[in-house]
Amino acid sequence: MKDSRKFIGNVHATGRTGNLAPGRRRRAQHEGGRRARDDDRSTKWAHLVAVFALLLPSLSSAQDHISSRVQVSFNRYHDYDQMSAAMREIADAYPELVELQSIGKSEQGRDMWLAIVNPKHATPHDKKPAMFIDANIHGNEVQGGEVVLYTLWYLTKAYGHNEHLTELMDESAFYLLPMENPDSRAWWFAQAASPDSPRGNQRPYDDDRDGLIDEDGPDDLDSDGSITQMWREDPEGQFVRDHFDDRIFRRVEPGQTGDWTFLGQEGIDNDGDGRINEDDTTAEDMNRNWPADWKPNYVQYGAGPYPLSSPETRCIADFVAAHPNIAAYQSFHNAGGMILRGPGSNYRNDFYPRSDARVYDMIARMGEQLLPYYTSMVIYRDLYTVYGGEVNWAAESLGIISFTNELWTEGKYFQRDTPADDERMRTWRDKLDFGQTFTPYSWVNHPRYGRVLVGGLNKWARRVTPAFMLEEECHRNFAFTMFHAEQMPRVRFGACTLNQMGPRQWELTIEIENENAIPTRTEIMSRKGIGRPDLLELEFPEGVRVLVSGSVPDRFEHTAINEQRFEPHRVLLDAGIPGQGRILHRFIIEGDEGVQGKARFTSDRAVDIERDVPLLIEP
Repeated sequence: MKDSRKFIGNVHATGRTGNLAPGRRRRAQHEGGRRARDDDRSTKWAHLVAVFALLLPSLSSAQDHISSRVQVSFNRYHDYDQMSAAMREIADAYPELVELQSIGKSEQGRDMWLAIVNPKHATPHDKKPAMFIDANIHGNEVQGGEVVLYTLWYLTKAYGHNEHLTELMDESAFYLLPMENPDSRAWWFAQAASPDSPRGNQRPYDDDRDGLIDEDGPDDLDSDGSITQMWREDPEGQFVRDHFDDRIFRRVEPGQTGDWTFLGQEGIDNDGDGRINEDDTTAEDMNRNWPADWKPNYVQYGAGPYPLSSPETRCIADFVAAHPNIAAYQSFHNAGGMILRGPGSNYRNDFYPRSDARVYDMIARMGEQLLPYYTSMVIYRDLYTVYGGEVNWAAESLGIISFTNELWTEGKYFQRDTPADDERMRTWRDKLDFGQTFTPYSWVNHPRYGRVLVGGLNKWARRVTPAFMLEEECHRNFAFTMFHAEQMPRVRFGACTLNQMGPRQWELTIEIENENAIPTRTEIMSRKGIGRPDLLELEFPEGVRVLVSGSVPDRFEHTAINEQRFEPHRVLLDAGIPGQGRILHRFIIEGDEGVQGKARFTSDRAVDIERDVPLLIEP
């Protein structure tokens, strides 16, 4: 990567300001002996003022603010329509950078908007390494969409103004999909929801297997837009209400009785089966619906009837499979402050061989530095088992270096390592959030329980990043994905040496280097035969033959050669070019002196390169 640092040399300025204080000027006129000293002082001050004036533009330009053609606020959340409008506005404002397309329709017919970020004058987006970034696969996990929108907004405004990001965009493409689950995102903002729902997509489904579909969803009894909690007065209850703060219910000691019973989630039994809110409007948990290690519903609830049964996951999989140049993958969820990688189950460790694991670990370690209170984890080992997960599919079926970030963590509430207990969280909600995440309790007549209290923590109370802290969360996670993107393969020809072995016989050794950490083909791709091998070709005019070729350990080895059989001029590199490494390949050529040829390297996950190869020993 080109060094973006700039050297600022010495600044020289001459001249006088004539801006001495009036009293000093008068004294200088009458005190001839001091006039020379005052003039000297004024000259020094002039130098300092001039230097400071010259530095001001540099200091100003060094500030991190870059203006955008589109003003988007990241101290608030965007519903589906607002997010779609913001994406269109950015695409319209930056036609030279952004192509906006719908890659399919959701269950309810909403467009799945994807932004392709790639400078139009640069290499086409599908001919260079690309990073796929998506979010909001679970409808209630809304802040991930904001991070992806922020990525689109920041990349476009930075191009041509930030040297580092400009170079990254010239060399790489970005595929940005902020709303994987547009129907449930729309529901979460417009309908009654909780911090944990709706999670799945909005496909009609008989959750309780009673022959009816979506007949017992959530009920917003107090019309506050959230599904909160219900309490009932009960002389045999297990809770008492705090005398000083009636928002607090405390469990009594064993053997004692209270005067309140907790009834659970706000709602009613619409289908008369004795359960509340058990058959809502969602079907698949789309992060259980991918082909890698998929298990049916009775093993992994929410998996759907078969892999990619959801129209949303199907169109994403179709797009990703059609773009083998995707070398990096990021999905945003919430919450917990985690940088997650696969495998999702303990018997899939062989899909993450040692060389690939080193790349994951290096990127995740940087993530822990960029994202305070976040922890690098392996899904099955440090969280729980996930069958059919999205990033597991990207990593294990396609060989892409893939992460899931669980956005937001309790440590960020007070920016302390100590746990956020109930008392501290009440302080947070009262003194920092000013009560906005709590619905005051009110009495409601319930058809089953009679008079009940409804209220408590609303859908904004957990999991989502507080709005006034959202922009920092977006920027830090954007920075993490940019670091990940910087590791995508960047190849070039290294030293090429030519030796004449005899009349019309030549030994050509070609070196190909990869500057970045992600190989052109991950080890899992090589082991499992995923995707097309890289290709190194020699092209000469008629009359020139490549007799034999093979890999060599170094340029100075002239005896051992790992021979390439068949088509020695056309070498399939199944292992690709290693991360921050190189390969050496030697060709034995028969041809006349002075003939000009070409060496060409092509890879799905790197920009193709070529160079001239003359059969000529220069003096």
